[in-house]
Amino acid sequence: MEFDNIYFLGIGGIGMSALARYFIHEGKRVAGYDRTESPLTRRLAEEGALIHYEENVRAIPAEFLRPERTMVVYTPAIPADHAELRYFADHGFRIEKRSQMLGHLTQGKYVMAVAGTHGKTTTTTLVAWLNRHLTGGGSAFLGGISKNFDGNLVLGDGPRLAVEADEFDRSFLRLWPDVAVVTSADADHLDIYGTHEAVKEAFSQFVRQIRPGGSLVIKQGVDILLDNPDITVYRYAYDTPCDFYARNIRLIGGGHYSYDVVTPDGVVEQCTLGVPGWVNIENSVAAVAAVWCAAHHEGQSLDAARVREALASFSGVKRRFEFYINTPRQVYMDDYAHHPRELAATLTSVRQMFPGRRVTALFQPHLYTRTRDFYVEFAEALSHADEVALLPIYPAREEPIPGVTSELIAERVTVPCRIVERSELARTVAAMDTDVVVSFGAGNIDACCEAIAEALRPKA
Repeated sequence: MEFDNIYFLGIGGIGMSALARYFIHEGKRVAGYDRTESPLTRRLAEEGALIHYEENVRAIPAEFLRPERTMVVYTPAIPADHAELRYFADHGFRIEKRSQMLGHLTQGKYVMAVAGTHGKTTTTTLVAWLNRHLTGGGSAFLGGISKNFDGNLVLGDGPRLAVEADEFDRSFLRLWPDVAVVTSADADHLDIYGTHEAVKEAFSQFVRQIRPGGSLVIKQGVDILLDNPDITVYRYAYDTPCDFYARNIRLIGGGHYSYDVVTPDGVVEQCTLGVPGWVNIENSVAAVAAVWCAAHHEGQSLDAARVREALASFSGVKRRFEFYINTPRQVYMDDYAHHPRELAATLTSVRQMFPGRRVTALFQPHLYTRTRDFYVEFAEALSHADEVALLPIYPAREEPIPGVTSELIAERVTVPCRIVERSELARTVAAMDTDVVVSFGAGNIDACCEAIAEALRPKA
């Protein structure tokens, strides 16, 4: 790349920060803006990035104000009238969206892209970990912080590149994968797409972009048009017999399971996954399917013993089934779930993991538009718990919508439900009759996790 400087607008985002770390590693000068400081921005600053938190052109470092030396990358969450974005546009800088830049970086790689309205972060991270364990190499751009890799960027030898393919703003249509996984295609981001049919059409277009001779691994039952004649299609499932699925599943304690993974070549027997929850078994089947496709492309087969080792040593992703407390008297875990299907899947997993125990759900709705579109479904999903505490809606990039509040959900939850300010959440939970507590949300509820855990530890 001919530019010495890369400037990021929204540098603290999970996908943006991975790109920033990549360019720091490549020896580029990196700077950027974000609205708030976070652990991600602090880590970037420690690695050499120059970051400020005020929307102000004067805060941009002087060496980044030369259009012939600086490229600008922005996230779609940055509004079009952002002062710094307008400055760069008005002064002839080369400007690209995050998805465009990611598309450039995939060129020349064997791209393993994981898409889906939920499940993609854990599945992508599993693919990256399997690649490393099976080949000793492989790189990845992840949508979460991998505990195994201690970050969201993986750099390694070999052609394999695992990428989380984000459907927001149709970003995944900048990718041309060799292997694609589709975990789900539910209605979401309707502020972008308008209808569920438009969401499904975008996923169909993503599948059309799989390179000739490539493979699609799609969850059994996902209903999208598949009309790419140049690829091989494989189905995967939790325990329904198809190309790839789990069998002999049994709970072995602490929410962990023993199971076999069935592949077209045979069975990887007696697997255990290093993270709990039945939904993660399903994610692991998808990841095994993806690396199976890569191995067959290379004229190889999977080493069953290494697959077992990789699955057992997988430590998971921060904010995905992340336990803070796990004792017979008190459990507290945090999860990133922010779509009704994710909430329902996680809560049913928790019910299976801790049968007969009382479940309390703490949920912060993410986006006014998502709440407006799915408040009935959110209420249905949360009603799987025994008690619910709701936070006010986290707005992210949006302005309030009249009449759209957390009360829309609370009024329809069929179990005891209360609305709590974030600043009062830990104190409120401490006073509640709790056993198994799960916090959910893609906003800033995670900033409460340590305080919640501290409030619950005396009960453990």
